[in-house]
Amino acid sequence: MNELSFFSAFLIGLAGGIHCVGMCGGVTLAMNAAIGVNRNRLIYTLAYNAGRIFSYIIAGIITGAVGQIATHYLPFSGPILVLMSCIMLIAMAAYLGNWWRGLTYIERAGQGLWRYFQPFSKRFIPFRSPFHAFPYGMIWGWLPCGLVYSTLTWALASGSALEGGQIMAGFGLGTLPTLIATALGAQWVTKQFKHPLVRQVIACSLLCYAFLLIQRVFGTIH
Repeated sequence: MNELSFFSAFLIGLAGGIHCVGMCGGVTLAMNAAIGVNRNRLIYTLAYNAGRIFSYIIAGIITGAVGQIATHYLPFSGPILVLMSCIMLIAMAAYLGNWWRGLTYIERAGQGLWRYFQPFSKRFIPFRSPFHAFPYGMIWGWLPCGLVYSTLTWALASGSALEGGQIMAGFGLGTLPTLIATALGAQWVTKQFKHPLVRQVIACSLLCYAFLLIQRVFGTIH
C-alpha cells in the first residue's frame, strides 16, 4: 500500500527546506570553506548533495526491504506501518510549525551512531576535487535528522526496497533547491523559508495531507 509516491516525497522534501536551512546550513557553510577559492562552487555543491541523496536512497532501500519482509510474513502489518508513517508526518508538521518539537528526541537518539560516522568526513577536506565532495556528502547524509527519519517511515510502509529507495530519492531531490541556494549565497530564499507565515502554511498543508492519508487507510480497512 504505497500512499506516498516519488512526487509526494519530493514535495515533502521541498517543504522541509525550512528545517534543512537550520539543520544543514552550518554544514553547507563548512563545505564552502572546504571548497576553497577560485573553484566552481556549484559543481562541488552538486557533488556533495549527490552523495547525501545517495545515502538517503541506501537508507530507503534498507527500510523498504524491512517493510517488504514484514508485510510478507505479517500481511496485516501494511496498514499499521502506513498509520505509523502518518503519525510521523503529523509530528513533522508540528515540528516545522513549531507547535511541538518531539522529533528532536528522535534526532538525539541518533547522535550516538553519528559520533562514529562524523570523524570519517574529515578525511575528505579540504576538497581536492568534486570526487572528494561526494563521499563527504555520503557521510553527512547520515546526520541525525527528524525530517529524514519521518520520511524513512514511508519507505518502510512502502513494502518494497525499490519503492523505498524511490521515496527517499524524491525526498532528497526536494531538499536540493534550498540547500543549493544556501550554498550559493541566495539569502533571500532562506529568508522566505524562515518566514513565520510560510512555515505555518507548509505545516498545515502537511497536517491536512496526513489526515487525508489516515482517512484512506481506514477506508481501505473498512
